[in-house]
Amino acid sequence: MTTNHNEWASRLKGSMRRTPSRKLMVVDRPAPRPAVWTAGAGVALFALVGASAPNHNTLRVPIPWLRLPAMSDTVSQTVTIAAIVLSCWGTLGMLKAHERGWRPDARLLFRLGALTALAVANLTPVGSSDMASYAAYGRIAALGGDPYVTTPARLGGAYAHLVSEAWRNTPSVYGPVATWWQGAAALVGQERPWLTIWALMLANAAVFVGTGYLLLRTADDPVRAGLLWSVNPLLIGVLVAGGHLDTLVAGLAVCAIHLARRSTRWHHDLIVGGLVGLACGVKVSAGLLGVGLAWPLLRSGSWRPAARQACAAALTLAALYGAYGAHALVPLSAASRMVSTPSLWAVFDQFGTTVLGPGSTAAIVSVLWPVVMLAVTWLLRRRAAADAPAVIALPFALAFAWVLAAPWSMPWYTALAWALAALFSQGRPTQYLTVATAVLALSHNSGGHGWTW
Repeated sequence: MTTNHNEWASRLKGSMRRTPSRKLMVVDRPAPRPAVWTAGAGVALFALVGASAPNHNTLRVPIPWLRLPAMSDTVSQTVTIAAIVLSCWGTLGMLKAHERGWRPDARLLFRLGALTALAVANLTPVGSSDMASYAAYGRIAALGGDPYVTTPARLGGAYAHLVSEAWRNTPSVYGPVATWWQGAAALVGQERPWLTIWALMLANAAVFVGTGYLLLRTADDPVRAGLLWSVNPLLIGVLVAGGHLDTLVAGLAVCAIHLARRSTRWHHDLIVGGLVGLACGVKVSAGLLGVGLAWPLLRSGSWRPAARQACAAALTLAALYGAYGAHALVPLSAASRMVSTPSLWAVFDQFGTTVLGPGSTAAIVSVLWPVVMLAVTWLLRRRAAADAPAVIALPFALAFAWVLAAPWSMPWYTALAWALAALFSQGRPTQYLTVATAVLALSHNSGGHGWTW
């Protein structure tokens, strides 16, 4: 009897190749705990800044029940930067763990996010002076004035004192829905700006929680939706702690997308268009949502639904602005010429202003940035999964491309892209969105005291 040693050696080698090593098996397991703790630390630091008001990254007016010692500017800036970095790291880690098989209870994620959002809403706004502007515009409206003509400086008093000097002489650039939202809060606050701001914070948190619940019920993957929205530390820090109106735009967008995906009758198209019009009545940039919804219909030859949606959106927007008049659109023209840092156009703006002059440079930027946005939209759409529904994937690509390509971009502008990303799985663009939000937040994280740098 003979033994073929070469044959046995090849068999043994093949079995070794087929058997995964213990080390590789351990690496492939989801490890969410470090990411969860990191995300929690980020939210806690955001809350610490809000509870230590007033300081460099909060408004000058503290909520009366806050009793923590106020931070110095340097400490506040350092803590805010740490909060943003930890939140970004934690978000990326949780998404990676989910890709590796981590499946927490979606309802638990929603409850944790809701409790955290409501807790943060009872603190002083963090990272932006926009809440002071919201309150001032609301006070103007509550007194019967026109916030599209009257500036916070002309309003005067305690409200104007809170508004950043950069915006004190600027009329409202927000839509009529936003003005009525702010005016309702000012009716509650009356002569007390802190109460108006608190009402706005609570209302914003309620919209954030409501959007999270709708995502829980409608998203393709409720767990992923919860990680991207309800317990996303970046969004809690930027949207909820900052109290920004973009939360309302995102909530209306999720409602419109949900109905558009299930549209079977003509009146559904009218409701979708009405929701888009309401979103534009908060911020006119929500028009990207309408374009993203209409384009797939036009490509498929569904002209009538697209026309119904467009007409309903236009009529809704006309009715909203009709309450104030066409002059309410004038402040948008001035705002469209501004360039923020960081953006793709910051260096070009500085160089062009020196060589060509501010007028020519602004005209060139206004022509070029939509072209760049469409190019980025095409790239992002190609990176989406092949089976991704166009009714969601295209609005997401447009919303994210706008954040990347627009001359004036802020971290809270990403809210619409985050809400749409939570509805379906689009892979790597979510990581890009996380990093982009963090970079913008690091660049714009002051509250009523000028930019951090």
